[in-house]
Amino acid sequence: MSTHEVSNQVGPFVGRDFLTEDRALAEAVARWVPTQDVASLAELGRLAGSPEAQDHGRLADTNAPVLRTHDPQGNRVDEVEFHPSWHWLMTRAVGAGLTAEPWTAPAGSGAHARRAAGFIMWSRVEAGHGCPVSMSYAAGSALRHHPESASRWLPLLASRSYDFGIRPVEEKVGAIAGMGMTEKQGGSDVRSNSTRAVPAPGGPLPGETYRLTGHKWFCSAPMSDVFLMLAQSPGGLTCFVVPRALGDGSRNPFALQRLKDKLGNHSNASSEVELEGTWGSRLGEEGRGVRTIIDMVGATRLDCVLGSTATMRDAVTRAVHHARHRSAFGRLLVDQPLMRNVLGDLALEAEAATVLSMRLAHAFDTGESELARLGVAVGKYWVCKRTAPMVAEALECLGGNGYVEENGLARLYREAPLNSIWEGSGNVNALDVIRAISREPASLEALTKELHRVRGVSRALDEQTDQAVQQAHSLEPDSPGAAFTARSAVEGLAVALQAALLVEHSPTVADAFIASRVEGGHGHTFGTLPVDLADAVGPILDRVG
Repeated sequence: MSTHEVSNQVGPFVGRDFLTEDRALAEAVARWVPTQDVASLAELGRLAGSPEAQDHGRLADTNAPVLRTHDPQGNRVDEVEFHPSWHWLMTRAVGAGLTAEPWTAPAGSGAHARRAAGFIMWSRVEAGHGCPVSMSYAAGSALRHHPESASRWLPLLASRSYDFGIRPVEEKVGAIAGMGMTEKQGGSDVRSNSTRAVPAPGGPLPGETYRLTGHKWFCSAPMSDVFLMLAQSPGGLTCFVVPRALGDGSRNPFALQRLKDKLGNHSNASSEVELEGTWGSRLGEEGRGVRTIIDMVGATRLDCVLGSTATMRDAVTRAVHHARHRSAFGRLLVDQPLMRNVLGDLALEAEAATVLSMRLAHAFDTGESELARLGVAVGKYWVCKRTAPMVAEALECLGGNGYVEENGLARLYREAPLNSIWEGSGNVNALDVIRAISREPASLEALTKELHRVRGVSRALDEQTDQAVQQAHSLEPDSPGAAFTARSAVEGLAVALQAALLVEHSPTVADAFIASRVEGGHGHTFGTLPVDLADAVGPILDRVG
């Protein structure tokens, strides 16, 4: 029967090149990554878009991890069993240097930008396994300041060998790190943590040893080899290095109570952990736990921006792919004026996120700590906040086809809110921006300098910049008014920063971004670009791939 003939259906989204087809990312790599590293990134981009990688991503997400608390004899083992595709993905991610390698590279080597580009491309395969990859990267930023812990763990966290399994550090050729910060009574308010750390000199770990007792509400990647954890010591909230295995081969007490049943991120075994006399080595001074992990927070927030950028890019690329191969009312969807408005608008958002995230990674390479401190907090708030509505609109471009699992957008939609919640929700990040401006005024000076690099190019952008910077300067961190308006202040800085970076690095799309986001020629939903940008949409979509 003719109705059984398959026609006007879009082929699989495979066989793509996630570097060369993403013009904004490819240009950022050419700008900030050493030439000798580009070939390996290009290879990773082709692998990420291959049918093999995409299928492993699907299988890892579909086959959720399984908690095994006991062995058949009744012994407590507290292990998580992953699908083979999880291990395939982790092997490639670690092998591509996406963990802590940049912290062992020479300053100014471009290692953070190289790793950021790789993390964006590989996160498009599957987001869940990006959690332990990200934690391992971020842990390196904290450990490097403490020679004894750094010498023990950093070479393994920077290794390109994926070595799964709970064994003593001396027996490992590579290691993965996790985190145990939040507790059920406080969440982001880690100073309310109730886990206790009692000094226990002479323990089975190097350094100043303690025994920890308490419950961690969200423990990332519980099969990791080592964790950074916060607990209340006699001197106050303190950071500890907690391995899963001790030197004699025995296991550190680390009871996995349950795995979280999450909206998305299904492949990642987020867990609740009970600590009872668990051994840990102190990292930093007693009472300085938050200060000790502050670099780790910045690194994980950068990865939130990178991960959300990857989700945006994958969503818009899939939407454009569909529109280029699906016809309706006598024309391809991509040729329909209103669909072009929507796709062009989505592409603007994804490119702005890409340029911002890569510029922040470059700041890590160049030691621009003030710019990174404020820019990451601003970017984490804005890019992650924009991801969910952006993915929802991309899904709608496929109509009913977007709402079913086979086309990939449904999984992206479930993932979209995660990075806005993880490592401090929107309110936490907005208030952190206010604190940074107040306590570290050099951070706002560095951001203002970055904004002024394109001074005079656009009167509208200059006005937006002046208004955003003036509002930021006027905020009093302890006033109710500052807290009440924190989101609008961060939004102003974020849009100005994205526009300035596009003017400098992506002139093809900068005018359309300024006209829609800065000059007010935009509605409250995607697909509301003004009519005088109709001719600009073609070149913008050409950059999507």
